Amino acid sequence: MKNLNIKRVSVSLASKAITALFSISMLMTSCSEDNVINLKPINQIAEDEAFSTPSLILAAVNGVYNAAQRGDYAGGQRGYPFGAAFVQQGDNRGEDVVNTQTFYQLTYTATYDPGTANNVYYWSDTYRMINRANLVIEGVTRAVDNGIITQAVGDQYIAQAKFFRAAGHLELLFHFARPYNYTVDASHPGVPYRDFGINTKETMAQAMLVGRSSVAECYTKILSDLNDAENILGSGVITRVTKEAAIAFKTRVYLHMGRWNDVITEGNKLSGFTLTSDPNEPFISGYKNTESIFSLENSATNNPGVNAALASQYKRRTLVAISPIIWRDPSWLPDDKRRRELPHSDATDVQDDAMVFTIDGAKYTNKYKDGRDYTDPSPIIRYAEVVLSMAEAHARKASPDLPQALTLLNSVRNRSLANPATQAYTIVDLPTQSDMIQAIIKERRIEFLMEGRRWPDIHRLQGDAFVPMDGIPAKVANGTPGASLYVLGTPYTGPYGVQAIPGTDHRFLWPIPQDEVNSNPTLREQQNPGWD
Repeated sequence: MKNLNIKRVSVSLASKAITALFSISMLMTSCSEDNVINLKPINQIAEDEAFSTPSLILAAVNGVYNAAQRGDYAGGQRGYPFGAAFVQQGDNRGEDVVNTQTFYQLTYTATYDPGTANNVYYWSDTYRMINRANLVIEGVTRAVDNGIITQAVGDQYIAQAKFFRAAGHLELLFHFARPYNYTVDASHPGVPYRDFGINTKETMAQAMLVGRSSVAECYTKILSDLNDAENILGSGVITRVTKEAAIAFKTRVYLHMGRWNDVITEGNKLSGFTLTSDPNEPFISGYKNTESIFSLENSATNNPGVNAALASQYKRRTLVAISPIIWRDPSWLPDDKRRRELPHSDATDVQDDAMVFTIDGAKYTNKYKDGRDYTDPSPIIRYAEVVLSMAEAHARKASPDLPQALTLLNSVRNRSLANPATQAYTIVDLPTQSDMIQAIIKERRIEFLMEGRRWPDIHRLQGDAFVPMDGIPAKVANGTPGASLYVLGTPYTGPYGVQAIPGTDHRFLWPIPQDEVNSNPTLREQQNPGWD
C-alpha cells in the first residue's frame, strides 16, 4: 500500500498558493462577469504558478483540506462544510439536541428562508470546496503532463480531491434534496454535480448551464469518485484521505440508497480498524486511535476559531445542549459510560475522562475536549458508524441475518455498558426484524450524539417501514432546558416548544440560496417547491 503520510506545508504557503487560484470559487453566488474579470488576488500568484512546483501543488491540495475544515462566513469562519457547522447543522435539524442561543436557532426551529446566512454559506462553502477540488484535479493533471510531478503522486492528489468532491455533494443532498427513495428510480431533483473548475469567464458561463442532476445521477457520480479514490489511495494517517476513508464513505452512501448487501461488502473491507475499548477514547486520543477513519486536523495555530471550533461551540460556549428527549430515553441505560460525568467548576474545567457535563442543570457533551486551543480533530467518520451500518444492513437485507446484526450492534453498545454480561441485548430482547432495526437506529442516536449524524438518519428514514419518520420531529424549546427536564426514570413526553413539521412541508428541504437563484438562471427555475 502507498503511504499517504504526506507532510503538510505551512498555512501561509497554502494560502499563497490557493488564494489567487480559488478566490473566484465561492460558487455561482454573487458570481457576475465583473466579479470574475476584476478579481485581483492580494498575493498576485497566478494559476499556472500555483501548479508550477511540487511544494506549491501540495499547498493547493492542502487548500482543499483547509476549505473543508474552516469555510467562510462574511469574512469570518463558521466551519463549513466539515467543521463545526457540519456537526451543528446535522444536530440542530434533529430532536436530540437543544439549541441554547441564537447561532443556529433558525435551523433548529426551521424558520429559515432563502437568505438565512448559515444555510446560504453551507451551500456556498460546500461548492467553494468542491470548486477547489476540481481546480486541483485540473491543475495537477497539467502538472503531470508537464513533468512537474510524477503520475503516481498526481494520481494520489487527484484521488483526494475526488473524495472531497464526492463528500461535498453527498452533504448537499442531505439538506437540499429529498432522500434517495423519495421516487422509485431516484429521478427527483438532486443538486448540481460540479465536476469542472470555475476560474474564468468562460467556465462561469458553462457552469450557469449546469442545473440540478437527479438524485440518482448524483449518487452515481459520488460512487464513481469514491471508487476512484479507493482504487488509487493507500493507508495513512487519520487526518488525510485514505483508501479506507473512501470505503467508509461508500458504506454511508449505500446505506442511504438502501443497497444493503453493498453496505456489508464495503464494511467488510475495513478489517484494519477496531472499536476502541472505551467510548471516550476516539475523543481523548483523536489523532491516534483504532477507530477514527477520517478526521480533519486542527491545531492551536490552525483551527476554525471561536465561531467554528467544536470545543468552542459545544464546550466553552455551551451553544448546544443534549436534549432531554434522548437523555431520558429508556434505551440509554442510566449507568452507560457515555453518561459519565466528573466534578468540575465550569465548562473549561471539565476533565477529559468525562463524556458529559452539567451547567445549571442542563447537560452538555464533552466529546470535544480542548476549549482553549481548539485542537480537537473534526470527526468525519468513525468505524463505529460502519459497524452499525453493517448491523442495520444485515437486519434489512432480503434474507435478514438477525444474529449477525445483533453481534455487530452489541459490539458497539457493550463497550459502554457497566455490565455487558447482564445488560447486553439478546435475541430474546430483539426477536423480530423490526425490533432489531429500531434498536440499531436508537443506538446510532446515542453513539453519535453531538456528531451531526442525526439529520442524515432522519432524512433517509422518511416513510421507512420499520422506523417510520415523517418530516422533522418535535423538539424541546430553543433555549437552555431546566434541570427538571433531565430527571431520569420516564421517557420525555413534553413540553415541545418546537412543533413537528410534516415531510410534505416545504421546510423539510432548505431553499437554494436567493443569491444563487438571482445570479443563476438555470437554478432559478429549479428552486425547491414552496420557496419560489
